[in-house]
Amino acid sequence: MFSVKALSLIMASLAVATQAFPAPKAVTIAEAQIASATYNGDATYYAPGLGACGRNNNANELVAAVAATIFDTFPGATANPNNNPICGRPAVVTYQGKSVTVTIVDRCPGCGTTGIDLSPAAFQILAPLSVGRIPVQWTV
Repeated sequence: MFSVKALSLIMASLAVATQAFPAPKAVTIAEAQIASATYNGDATYYAPGLGACGRNNNANELVAAVAATIFDTFPGATANPNNNPICGRPAVVTYQGKSVTVTIVDRCPGCGTTGIDLSPAAFQILAPLSVGRIPVQWTV
């Protein structure tokens, strides 16, 4: 049998162990689906500035604005777009075997339901700016 002192030490150790390893965060089905959502849409390019996420960006950064329909309905989105959980997430955009990873920093009201607006630097990795619009697949 264990002494009272030994039992106290075991109980204290268990209490510390459960605090050191918290339970994993529960993820809703919607969050799990959007976490690896793939879209087919058009990519265009724009001149980044102060975006809906509250960050200033420029044309030389690999950033993007996503369709307003996706931005506005992203799990956890609130009335304050600066706090949208999609802000700062990476997105991989693919066109004709080429891919670029961009950071989502803005909302695109004119992109269509599943479109994405890329910075000029990001767009040029996929196609010349003179093309203007390309059909892409992108994952966030």
